[in-house]
Amino acid sequence: MGGASVADALVAAAPRARVVLLEREAAAGYHATGRSAALFLEGYKGPVIRALARASRRFFEAPPTGFCANPLLTPRGALYIAREDQRTEIERRRAAAGGETQAPTLIDGATARALVPVLRPEAVACALYEPDATDVDVDALLQGFLRRFRGLGGLMVTGATVRRLERRRGRWRVDTTAERYTATTVVNAAGAWADDVATMAGVAAIGLVPKRRTIISFDGPSEIDSRRWPFTIGVDEDLYFKPDAGRIIASPCDETPSPACDAQPDEWDVAVAADRVQTITTMHIQRIHHRWAGLRTFARDGVPVAGPDPDEPNFVWYAGQGGAGIITSAALGRMTAALATGAAVPADIAAQGVTAATLAPDRLRTSAEAN
Repeated sequence: MGGASVADALVAAAPRARVVLLEREAAAGYHATGRSAALFLEGYKGPVIRALARASRRFFEAPPTGFCANPLLTPRGALYIAREDQRTEIERRRAAAGGETQAPTLIDGATARALVPVLRPEAVACALYEPDATDVDVDALLQGFLRRFRGLGGLMVTGATVRRLERRRGRWRVDTTAERYTATTVVNAAGAWADDVATMAGVAAIGLVPKRRTIISFDGPSEIDSRRWPFTIGVDEDLYFKPDAGRIIASPCDETPSPACDAQPDEWDVAVAADRVQTITTMHIQRIHHRWAGLRTFARDGVPVAGPDPDEPNFVWYAGQGGAGIITSAALGRMTAALATGAAVPADIAAQGVTAATLAPDRLRTSAEAN
């Protein structure tokens, strides 16, 4: 999603420039984008992610004319559940989310179980309910970015793995499995491979860590209509589940460091997910229909990285979204395009307190030197 969103923003910001989007796979969205839980949750993660999600929300709610045929968002709701001994954590999360578009509501266990009847009483003494959380049509979002990018003159090349990337006489030479390209500026939106691409370019890596996350899919209870259940997650983020395509998907919220790869689920994580579902709910998983994994890539401070490299200004980073690449894509793509073209941070993003320094890659070099 990162590459599509910034490519779309770049052709809009620099209409006279030729923008080429290189995709290593046969189609866009194969890795993290196509394996996500597809949820817009404004209160997700730390303050910078939340700010970027707020700045993206207007786009999601009212995309430009012709961007997509159907709404990008559909109502879902989100429920953070807590045992009696986790009330302090619920209060901490409630306080942290106070600035969101619609702050979550503290509800008791009985009210939470009315929303999700399969929750065991001992698993939920109280909860935070975020009614404005929504499902995201991820494919419509991705295809909308790509369609608009192409419509404005952008070129997307699939099956184009970068084999060599070097700076010569003030321009980048990019050798791929498709063909060779030259460019004034390279935007590194390579996801789990972003540090590898930087190293290939002779640019210092910034210490990104891809982490595997596992998801399983199974049938919900036949006697209960689960289609309108909210996304449900433990307050300490050790499990989530939600309805999806007529079944239930669940994850143990694993974050296992991994090399950049085509991630596959580990059987232990699959078993942990199933066990946790059956521990906090009355659902009995008779068969796991599908299991998959994706990589979510993190900077060491958990904040995305965007902007020119301090040592090579024509090498621009867009990486480290840490599982929030979809919900931040509209704002982060525009911001990266602005930084790549020397423009100011868009006013609506700056109004959320996000500056160029907030996302700058040099903050990671400085922290590494300090350590």
